[in-house]
Amino acid sequence: MSGNIKLLSDTLAAAKAEGRSALIAYLPAGFPTVDGGIEAAKAVFDGGADVVEIGLPHSDPVLDGPVIQTADDIALRGGVKIADVMRTVREAHEATGKPVLVMTYWNPIDRYGIERFTAELAEAGGAGCILPDLPVQESATWREHADKHGLATVFVVAPSSKDARLAEITAAGSGFVYAASLMGVTGTRESVGEQAQDLVRRTQATTALPVCVGLGVSNAEQAAEVARFADGVIVGSAFVKLLLSADGDLAAGLAGVRALAGELAAGVRTRS
Repeated sequence: MSGNIKLLSDTLAAAKAEGRSALIAYLPAGFPTVDGGIEAAKAVFDGGADVVEIGLPHSDPVLDGPVIQTADDIALRGGVKIADVMRTVREAHEATGKPVLVMTYWNPIDRYGIERFTAELAEAGGAGCILPDLPVQESATWREHADKHGLATVFVVAPSSKDARLAEITAAGSGFVYAASLMGVTGTRESVGEQAQDLVRRTQATTALPVCVGLGVSNAEQAAEVARFADGVIVGSAFVKLLLSADGDLAAGLAGVRALAGELAAGVRTRS
């Protein structure tokens, strides 16, 4: 079975044709529970997200800030497995028909097996993977299997990336490019800043792939700011924070993330 890279590309192209940025939401699998995480993914889609990234919880993250680390710890203590990640992808996609990716560090895939992981992700209806710590120069085997199974390979670029390095990264990637708006870890910020706009400009000069900005966006005003120059706006910690603050009240948490998705969806259409 082939994965849904085309659905991802078509979704991002449709947003562009509407004259807006796409809204991409991030949620970790297994948080607050496996079933609760699935319902949260459906809720952000209901609220207006175009794409959802499902995080594979990891004990030693390099990109995730304290909010997502807390959620990952809850998921790991709850016994979340890769099978639960695949189930989350499958059920979120089947319920909505929308593109769902996995965001994961490389070690779990390496231990699980590249062919096994890509085949199962495609069979679950996944659209691809975001791989923040896989060096492009070491990614050929992964990309071969991802291509075979119809999965996007999304790499992360940072403000520190030189132009030649950006070109190398974007030439190897597919689906879209994840532009980290600042040097640091995930989390809400008061301002996303000019660094992100410069990075998007330099990245777009190297590729026709959509360039989507993550790290720091947490409200409609910031989403509108980023939507002026980026093809997509990625929001994670703000959703996770709402689920954490619900303190076990899943219904309240789901209502919160659905409402925030609606506000952000309006924001990416504003481009103020």
